[in-house]
Amino acid sequence: MFSPLIRRLRAFSRNTEGTVTVEFALYVPLLLWLFAAIYTYFDAFRQETVNLKAAYTISDLISRETTTLNETYIDSMYKMSQLLIRSESAITLRISVVRWDEDNNRYYVDWSKVRGESLTAWTDATISAVEDDLPTMPDEERVILVETRNEMSPAFRVGLPELDINNFVFTRPRFAPLVHFEGNLSSGGGHDDGSDALD
Repeated sequence: MFSPLIRRLRAFSRNTEGTVTVEFALYVPLLLWLFAAIYTYFDAFRQETVNLKAAYTISDLISRETTTLNETYIDSMYKMSQLLIRSESAITLRISVVRWDEDNNRYYVDWSKVRGESLTAWTDATISAVEDDLPTMPDEERVILVETRNEMSPAFRVGLPELDINNFVFTRPRFAPLVHFEGNLSSGGGHDDGSDALD
């Protein structure tokens, strides 16, 4: 009585037709997600590297300057950073010259300029917020500090959140002890009132 049913069940268990199609349907979503994740993480690392290279390039260019900089020069550096980074998202650039004062045991800002919306210019009162990231310098030594910030949205939603890519690069002036900015005559003295050395 049950033998025909048993024979059919045994035949069904040995039948392999359609196996590849079923496996394909099961694995394709996983493979597509894996490809999307690889691309998204690769793109994030690539964008971070491009940002860092842009910051180093700008820092190196400014370190070679021996003439007084102006607003037009800062604008050109900002446009160059946009070309180097090639991102559709918002880019912010902050360029500063920071000086170490041995007598007061603190850093001072000779000048600081910002292009973009995510950062504000450093002042003598605020530069202490990053003093642990600044290098140890001799008295009255200066460094050019270049910072970039790039907001990045991942290409695919694979668990990677919105990213703020921040870079912090400093370089010593190469051919002059100080990179001057137009309208700012740095005397080397401290600004204990906390005012911006620019204004």
